[in-house]
Amino acid sequence: MGNAATREHIVDAADQLFYRHGYEHTTFSDIADVVQISRGNFYYHFRSKDEILDAVIKTRLKQTQELLEQWEADAEQPADRIRSFIHMWFANRADIALYGCPVGTLTTELAKLDHTSQRDATALFTLYRSWLRRQFTLLGRGADADALAMHLLAMSQGVAAVANAFRDEDFIAHEVTKMCEWLSSYTDDAERGTPDTDESHNRS
Repeated sequence: MGNAATREHIVDAADQLFYRHGYEHTTFSDIADVVQISRGNFYYHFRSKDEILDAVIKTRLKQTQELLEQWEADAEQPADRIRSFIHMWFANRADIALYGCPVGTLTTELAKLDHTSQRDATALFTLYRSWLRRQFTLLGRGADADALAMHLLAMSQGVAAVANAFRDEDFIAHEVTKMCEWLSSYTDDAERGTPDTDESHNRS
């Protein structure tokens, strides 16, 4: 295995361990055991766990950007693109029920640790927020596009937290349906040409 492949293998293993066990409770040894390389070879690629965390966050940002671009390529309509975001929670419901949202759990843990990388991890949320805001703007909701993006992020994070607390995949499936119904109310308004100042949408 070449240096680039080894480094990628380390980052992938660390990403999974950080997600399942938390950053603080994952050690160098844990990662090295999964990757099955010597300690010396490990230190050739990363000198500290913080360096690995930085690489994990950068990898997640890259993968998230690629996912968002794929959703845009796969669907012409902004509502369908937003539904791709919502359906992501259903597709990953087994892991979410066990470990929570990978973005939410990491940012929350780093905030509690007052870790210097917390701001970088929050960039993952910012990426979703900006993308969702753009899709809602394309739906004709320019005046409240950011508020709608934040509300959808909040709903999805709440679903992940509760599903994880109760280890309940069915709850995620139910709430994904509800989020799609919520989105449809805005899609219907856009198709009817309803102004985006409609007070009826000040609901959850």
